[in-house]
Amino acid sequence: MAARGHVQDPNDRRLRPIYDYLDNGNNKMAIQQADKLLKKHRDLHCAKVGRFLRTRARKPGSGPESQGVFTLQHFKWCKTCWVMVYLAYVNKIPINDLRWSHPDDWQFYLSYFDSLFHLIDQSWTPPEEGDHCTEGEVHCSVSQAISFVEERLAAEDVKESRPLRGPYLARLELIRRLRQRSCSEEQQLGDPLELMFQYFVKFGDKPCCITDLKVFLDLLLPDQCVQFINRLTEAVPLGTAGEDNVGVPGDTRALQRHLCVAQLGRALGLQHALDTDGKLALIRELKIHYHHGLQFGKSCLKTELQHSDMYCLMAAHVYIDLWMETGKEHMMWQGLGLLEEGLSHSSSNAQFKLLLLLLFCRLGAFEPVVDLYSSLDAKHVQHDTIGFLLTRYAESLGQFAAASQSCNFSLRFFHSNQKDTSEYIIQAYKYGAFEKIPEFIAFRNRLNNSLHFAQVRTERMLLDLFLEADISSTLEESVKSMSICPEEDDIPWDNIRDNRDLTVFVSWNPKDRELNEEHRQRSVEEEVLWLKIRSLTLRLVACLCGLSHPPSVHNSEKTTENGVASKSTNFQPLLSQLESTISQAAQFTEKHSQYPFLGPPSTRLAQALASGSCQCQLSALQLPIHLQELEASGLGRIFYNMLNKCKGELMEMKDSQCKTQPSLLENLVYFLETICIVLWVSNYCGSTLRPLKSSLQKKKKKKKDTASAVTPVVLSGFQEFLGSLQGVLGQALEHIKGQESSLVALKLEALSLIYRSIYFRKYRVSLPTCHPTYFPL
Repeated sequence: MAARGHVQDPNDRRLRPIYDYLDNGNNKMAIQQADKLLKKHRDLHCAKVGRFLRTRARKPGSGPESQGVFTLQHFKWCKTCWVMVYLAYVNKIPINDLRWSHPDDWQFYLSYFDSLFHLIDQSWTPPEEGDHCTEGEVHCSVSQAISFVEERLAAEDVKESRPLRGPYLARLELIRRLRQRSCSEEQQLGDPLELMFQYFVKFGDKPCCITDLKVFLDLLLPDQCVQFINRLTEAVPLGTAGEDNVGVPGDTRALQRHLCVAQLGRALGLQHALDTDGKLALIRELKIHYHHGLQFGKSCLKTELQHSDMYCLMAAHVYIDLWMETGKEHMMWQGLGLLEEGLSHSSSNAQFKLLLLLLFCRLGAFEPVVDLYSSLDAKHVQHDTIGFLLTRYAESLGQFAAASQSCNFSLRFFHSNQKDTSEYIIQAYKYGAFEKIPEFIAFRNRLNNSLHFAQVRTERMLLDLFLEADISSTLEESVKSMSICPEEDDIPWDNIRDNRDLTVFVSWNPKDRELNEEHRQRSVEEEVLWLKIRSLTLRLVACLCGLSHPPSVHNSEKTTENGVASKSTNFQPLLSQLESTISQAAQFTEKHSQYPFLGPPSTRLAQALASGSCQCQLSALQLPIHLQELEASGLGRIFYNMLNKCKGELMEMKDSQCKTQPSLLENLVYFLETICIVLWVSNYCGSTLRPLKSSLQKKKKKKKDTASAVTPVVLSGFQEFLGSLQGVLGQALEHIKGQESSLVALKLEALSLIYRSIYFRKYRVSLPTCHPTYFPL
C-alpha cells in the first residue's frame, strides 16, 4: 500500500461536496447533500451535521454556534465533537419537533414499540398532574400506539411525493406484536393480507420489498398463501405470452415486481410443495425470465450486477431442492452449469461465487474453489467471518497445499490485528479519542477469542507436522520450532466466540427450512468438540516428543512386566481428556440432525468417527503407556477396516450418470493422518524397546543357547504389529496408485470430449444429443 501512496478515506470522498458547498457559502446545497448522504449512511457521524443544519434552518439562532460547526468540519479527529454539538443542541428542542425529522428510521419505530410494551408490562401509569416526563407526553397504551401509527400513515397518504416505507411497516409490526400478546385491538389496524398487498403495490418495484415483507409472512393464515401470491401476480404488468407461454416484463420495474412475487412464493413454501415435474417447469420459467432480463443490463459495467441475476440464483436453488429430494446428482450438475453461465454475464456476483464454492466442495472438487474464493477478494475481518468456507474442506479433500495457504491467509490477518489494534489504541490516547479505546479493545478481544482463529492455528500446526515431520526435519525439531507447550492449553475455551457469518448465502426458504437458533448453537457445540479433539491430539504428539527414555530394567522400583516402565508425566491426563472428548463427540453425532443446506457446514467430526480415525489415534497414543497391551489393542485390524472404507471409485458412471463419492477421499485423508501418528508412536516405542532387545541379545551371547531363550511377548507383539503396519501401507499405496490411474483416465476422456467439441464447431457439425452431465449449461 505504501507503494501506491496515500489512499483517500471513503468518508472524505463522500463528504467533499459538503465541504465545497460550505466553503462557497452555499448552505442550502450543503443541507441537501448532507440529507442524501445520511439516507445511505445513517451511522456516519459527519452526516449528522446535516441534521444540525436542517434544525438550525428551522429555528435561526446565534451565528457562533453554526460557525463552530463549520470550523470543526475540516478536522477528522473532531468528528465526535460534531455529534456532541448536535446532540447538545437537539436536547434544547421539544421532542415533538424533533420526532418528525426521524418519519422513516425503522429503528426508531422498533425502539418506540419496545418502550411502549415495556411500560404496559410494568403497568406504568402517567401522573394525574404535571408532565409525564421532561421530554413530554409518554405513550403507555395500545390505543395510543395505534393512533400514533395511523397519524403517520395519514401524513404519508396525503403526500404528493413517494411515500416512506417506515409507517407502513410499523403498522404490520404493531399487528404482529399485538397478535403475539393475543390483543383484539390488532383488528383495528386491518387485514395483514390486504395491508401487505397494498405495500407491494407501493414498493414492489424496489429490491427491499422482499426483505421488508418476508418477516411478516407469518401473519398470513395457511389458506391465504396461494390467494396472496395470486393477487400479487395480477398486479404485475407482464407482456403477452409468446410461444413458450410465459409472459415477460417490459422494463426493470416490472421485472423487479415479478421477481419479488417469485421470492415471496418461495418464502411461503409454495415452490417446495411442487412435485418434480412442477419444479422442472418452474426452473424453465425462471430461466426464460433470466435470459429475457439480460437485455436490460447490456449497458452495465463488468463490475455491476445484472437485473435478472436473482432469477438465475433461484433456479439454482430449485435444482438443489431436486438434488436433495431425489438424490439424482445430475440435478446439481445442471445447477452448477446455470451458475457458471450466470457468472459469465455477471462476473462480480458474490452469491454466484459463494454457491458455486459450496457445491464444488460438496462434490469434492476443490481445485476451482481456490480461484472462486480469491475472486471474492475477502478483506480484513472477512477472513474471520467467511474463512471457514475454505478451511473446512481444503484439508479433508486432500488439498494440503491449499489448506496450508488458506490457513496462512487467516493467520496473517489475526496476527496483524494484534499489532494493529495496539497501534490504534496508542493513537486514540495520543489524539484524545478516549471513547474509541473500549471499542478497539473489544474488537481485539473478539478476534483473539475467535473460534476460527483457534481452528486455523491448530490445523496449521497439525498440517505442518503431517507434511514435514520426519521428512525435512525430525518430529522433535518440528515441535520445537512451533513452540508447542503440551502442559498449557492456550485456547480460551470459556470466552471463545463464533464470529462466522452464517447468513452470507441469500435464501428465500420458508421459516421451517431456514437456519434457526438451535442450529447455530449445535453448530458451535460441534465445532468446539472437533477443535478439542484436534487440540488434544496436537498436544499429545508434542508430549510424545518430551517423554523420557524408560529407566533401566535393573535397580528400578517402577519397572513393570517385561521391563516396560510407566510414565509419570502429563501424558496420561491428556489421554484421559481425549478419551472423554471422543466419547462426548460420539454421543453428539448420534442425536445430531442435519443443518440447512445453506447453513453452517458440518465439521469433520462425524466422518472422522465413522471412519474409525479418532478411535485408532486414541489407541495408538495409549501405546507408550500400555505397550504390553499392544496385542489386545487390535490396531492391525482397525487399520485394515479404515483402509476398506477408503476403497471405491471417487467418480463412477451409473445409468449414464456421473456419481461422485467425496467421502472416500475424506476417509483416505483420515487414514493418512492416523498412519502418521501411528508411525510417530511406533518410532517412540521402538526406541523404548531397543535397550530391552539389546539386553536380551547380550544374554543370548553369554549363554550360547539361543534355543532356550524366550522372546518377551512385548517384543514379539511389536514385531508382529510392525509387519501388519507394513502390509496395510503396501495396500494403501496400491490403492492410491489405482485412484491416480482412474483420475488420469477421466482427464483423458475430458480432453477427448473437448477435442470432439472443437471438431464439431470447426466443421459446423451438430453435436449429438448427450446427457447434460457431459455438457453442462
